[in-house]
Amino acid sequence: MDSYLMFLNCPANVDNNGAARCGLPAEVHYRYTMNSTDGPLESAKISCPRGHHFNGPVEYLTVPEQPTVTAVSASLPPPAGQSTEPRARWAGERP
Repeated sequence: MDSYLMFLNCPANVDNNGAARCGLPAEVHYRYTMNSTDGPLESAKISCPRGHHFNGPVEYLTVPEQPTVTAVSASLPPPAGQSTEPRARWAGERP
């Protein structure tokens, strides 16, 4: 029988709006397979040192990766229907 420890990041919310996660390593106490209409689901029972306990499919117990920030071009394209050519000024217009 193979024996090893497995940890997942704790998915518990620690604030009222759900933005901050606990994130502590949660120990997997028990792994099992649940039947579903889409086929078997790998499931687990986990708990973290703060006392959060979860039991369910592993895909719902893991927190998805946060999207990476990508650089945005400094010059955005003009809105539809507007020209990129500089417009002529009329005599009374301020610069």
